[in-house]
Amino acid sequence: MDIKGKIHEISEVMEVTASFRKRELVIEYAENPSYPEFIKFEAIQDRVSLMDKCKVGDMVEVSFNLKGRAWNNPKTGKTDYFNTLQIWRVNILTGAAAGAPVDEMPSFVPPDLSSDAGEADDLPF
Repeated sequence: MDIKGKIHEISEVMEVTASFRKRELVIEYAENPSYPEFIKFEAIQDRVSLMDKCKVGDMVEVSFNLKGRAWNNPKTGKTDYFNTLQIWRVNILTGAAAGAPVDEMPSFVPPDLSSDAGEADDLPF
């Protein structure tokens, strides 16, 4: 899933345990500018670095996975449900690093399919 918005807040990296860390990103999403939404995402483990080049006020496109889990509260016996929006890529649209996708995938350079002038085009269509 993808969403575009303006960065409202970026947290510091949180060391939850010795082997688990996370970082949160809040974007202002204004489908209706009169009623902006503030949506919190999280990045975990090695993906916390995805926000290193981002700054408050940058317009970004965030690619994320929607996660959900159940938790049985032993005190009440009730099951609670939690949702998480986990970031896997951040593309900065405006700001100092605009146009720079911030992800961990290698960049793809499409092949040059243009033909030179004078070169025969042997395509059958």
